[in-house]
Amino acid sequence: MSILVVNSGSSSVKFQLVDPGTGESLASGLVERIGESDGRVELDHRGESVERTQHIEDHGTGLAVAFEMLADAGIELGSDVTAVGHRVVHGGTVFYRPTIIDDAVVQQISNLSSLAPLHNPPNVLGIEVARKQLPNVPHVAVFDTAFFHSLPDAAATYAIDATVAAEHDIRRYGFHGTSHHYVSDQVAQFLGRDLTELNQIVLHLGNGASASAVSGGKAVDTSMGLTPLEGLVMGTRSGDIDPGVIMHLRRSAGMSVDDIDALLNRRSGLIGLSGVNDFRQLQQRIDDGDASARLAYDVYIHRLRKYIGAYMLGLGRLDVITFTAGVGENAAAVRADALANLEGFGIEIDPERNALRSKQARVISTDSATVTVLVVPTNEELAIARATDDLVRG
Repeated sequence: MSILVVNSGSSSVKFQLVDPGTGESLASGLVERIGESDGRVELDHRGESVERTQHIEDHGTGLAVAFEMLADAGIELGSDVTAVGHRVVHGGTVFYRPTIIDDAVVQQISNLSSLAPLHNPPNVLGIEVARKQLPNVPHVAVFDTAFFHSLPDAAATYAIDATVAAEHDIRRYGFHGTSHHYVSDQVAQFLGRDLTELNQIVLHLGNGASASAVSGGKAVDTSMGLTPLEGLVMGTRSGDIDPGVIMHLRRSAGMSVDDIDALLNRRSGLIGLSGVNDFRQLQQRIDDGDASARLAYDVYIHRLRKYIGAYMLGLGRLDVITFTAGVGENAAAVRADALANLEGFGIEIDPERNALRSKQARVISTDSATVTVLVVPTNEELAIARATDDLVRG
């Protein structure tokens, strides 16, 4: 029996069928370009990939096509699936553990859309569609913010008027929590160490990027804040920026709130500085002598090193630094440059180990380093599947 994991976006739905016991992905797929004439549904199953291209009117149509394709592949969701796990980006202060979904929970998640207007509405839409398609199995919401719910007050609190903050639920929530939780647990298992004894920095570096400090298995700091915009430089997001820039753009450039939102979330970061947000393209442009690409990379590394340094000091003692997600797992240069010249802090990367490409967890630090540096592939779908299975089984 397996868990169906659903991650619904504004114009796409990712899905994966996972055996929570073995961790095996039994099938996975993507519905994309929802609402467009050239919509596409792709399914990967047993090493083979099939796809359909057609007009996909809405999320319901897309999931219906995906379920038809699964049935054609011999997978009957009605009998083969024990539960559905849904990735939900923002749980606010209401949700901080996996939660069985009912109508009231759907409404509460929808009510939190003011905190995540780009993410929670499509998450809710995916939940509603999947509940209609599979009404006879439990549906579980797993929240991206949950791992950071217990941040110390000093890390979670913004230094603004306390009454305003309380009235509008303003605090550091953090994101990518499912990944940070999963990877920090995997680190302890990989090293054969007690999780409660480890001080870790986890660097989730993808198109979205975040850092966390984890002590004894609990998050004590993270780079993303009220929204996923704060923190590291990302593919299309600015990360940390002087709030005064927002007022300046409003007053001097006449930009609306929506204009500034689009600028900082979609036209900033690497793409804003260089025109590309794919690290392979960025590296090619650097190799070709493109000065804007070089600057974008340097800004990215500079911000990343600032957070590593801050979390080293905050933790007091550091045992492990772990890179994960698409860039973290594949960009050897980013790992090397992020940790360059830190031998005095016990951090030293082995160039040959770092250059090795592998989909397995691995050590990339030298044998003499006192801080272990790892690459550990993340698996948010497996983490959601296991959280869903644990809750349903009680």
